[in-house]
Amino acid sequence: MPPVWRTHGTRSRAAPPPGSQTSPETIVKVAKEAERLGYTALWTFERLLRPLDKVRLWTGGEPEMLPEFYGSTYEPLETLSYVAAATERIKLGTAVLVAPLHVPVMLARRLATLDRLSGGRVIAGLGQGWQHNEFETANVPSSRKGARTEEFITAMRAAWAPDTVRHDGEFYRIAPSQVNPKPVQARIPVLLATNTPAAIKRAGRIADGLIPITSSAQELRGIVSAFHDAAREAGCDPGDLMVVNQAPWPTPVTRGPLGDGRPFLGGSPRQIAEDLMAAREAGATQVYLAGGQGLGLDVGLQAADVDQWLELLGEVIEAACRLGVSAA
Repeated sequence: MPPVWRTHGTRSRAAPPPGSQTSPETIVKVAKEAERLGYTALWTFERLLRPLDKVRLWTGGEPEMLPEFYGSTYEPLETLSYVAAATERIKLGTAVLVAPLHVPVMLARRLATLDRLSGGRVIAGLGQGWQHNEFETANVPSSRKGARTEEFITAMRAAWAPDTVRHDGEFYRIAPSQVNPKPVQARIPVLLATNTPAAIKRAGRIADGLIPITSSAQELRGIVSAFHDAAREAGCDPGDLMVVNQAPWPTPVTRGPLGDGRPFLGGSPRQIAEDLMAAREAGATQVYLAGGQGLGLDVGLQAADVDQWLELLGEVIEAACRLGVSAA
């Protein structure tokens, strides 16, 4: 679960990176400290498996091996339920769940259960998926992922609505039923993770927010502009929507400043704080920092490194405050 920063007066953050050496105790320690420091949200993600053969990434290019930490990732909703019991205020987000690998009613009930257990703190980040091995394993067609994900969100929201619940669609059907529990929130925010033009337009039409992965403030500004334009065309107010910008994984969080070639949202606390300001000006409402690996950790956080990582993330908060991003 990597960290998050949010504009408009609040921030957020993450739990440790995945890996076989990341313990439940470490996750809770990071979550509690994130809440104490004033971060807005904790985020985690879903990975069904790590193929032992090279695969083509969603970004394209030549096939390559997935990073080793993908070989041991905790289930996101179970992890967030564990965190919810140890925290009181911090939001609990997924970036992301692969929607087509799930059943809309089942995922709706799981998210609603977490929302009730946490007192209304869930942010549901969804993606349409890209790894063909996962679709094969789940016995789900990988064709028409975009259309399937769009209807998935419609069916899931139907399950959260007052009974009687019903949905008749191309991919999913819910017979007239009672589906409970309902979430605490009147509307659990549903965010779509994407960078492609067609999916950005889809997100503007149907989602409550967007989770792009960008490597510069300029790239982020263009994506936010397209997202907001699509929202306006759909009759939505862009001011009501979230943009959670995700830094490419891994993004280094370092004690000293980095020089030439420094990645966007990586480097020293001061450098990250400056990039946070640029991200806000580009339209982000939150920034999801993929930290941890920047401390030289290959797989998960070692117990001896946790305090150092937490200290650095605290310094990010302090640097951001000095630049005018105050805690709520």
